[in-house]
Amino acid sequence: MVAAIRRTMPREKLLYLADVARQPYGTKSPRTVTRYAVQAAEFLVGRGIKALVVACNTASAVALEAISARFPDLPVLGVVEAGAAGAAAASVSGRIVVAATEGTCRSQAYEGAILRRRNDARVTCVPCPLFVTLAEEGLTDGPIVESVARHYLAPLFHRANDGDCLVLGCTHFPLLAPALGRLAGPGVRLVDCAEATAVLLAETLVGREAPEESEGGLTLISTDAPERFARMADRLFPALGGMLPVELADL
Repeated sequence: MVAAIRRTMPREKLLYLADVARQPYGTKSPRTVTRYAVQAAEFLVGRGIKALVVACNTASAVALEAISARFPDLPVLGVVEAGAAGAAAASVSGRIVVAATEGTCRSQAYEGAILRRRNDARVTCVPCPLFVTLAEEGLTDGPIVESVARHYLAPLFHRANDGDCLVLGCTHFPLLAPALGRLAGPGVRLVDCAEATAVLLAETLVGREAPEESEGGLTLISTDAPERFARMADRLFPALGGMLPVELADL
């Protein structure tokens, strides 16, 4: 998400908050995720943000309404709606597979968001919890990733009437895109929610863009283990050009 927004809006100053102390969100109850997400939003609003992107698909699925209600004057964007729009446009047949966390699939947020745009769609959401661990450990391709991907997704492709679109429904999953693309096959479109969300953010902030002379910037903030998060961020965002300092925050 950070990389996509920086490419789309390079002059903006970005704050990236990683709730390392309480992750993963994908296995927690909607009530707990909502409480954590609102607390994170309160922290960022206190830092003076002009818009909020809820980059976690699980939090977007269950907590977006609560955050928007808490901050009615703040533009609040979630990745689920952007990803659903991308999938509805990308799929030819309407048969769409969503790879996501347990919490996102349990919420049925993608099914609802896609069907609002295409009532002919057939959406299958598949929980893929090990993808998060693989991405965070830097295992983004190779035989281990391919084996796990086959375990979760192989039954949904390469047969008549199978999916022709795969939504990468977690911010970690685009890192596995090469392996997932090979598994799904050349006829399957991969939808990266981060890219779609970055475009939507740019449209939302028209007229409120950073000034031409702004050099942009990125501040990384973690709720625990800043050194570990710095190493992980270096793997997740190689375009940043090396390890950046990480602030420690207590929510």
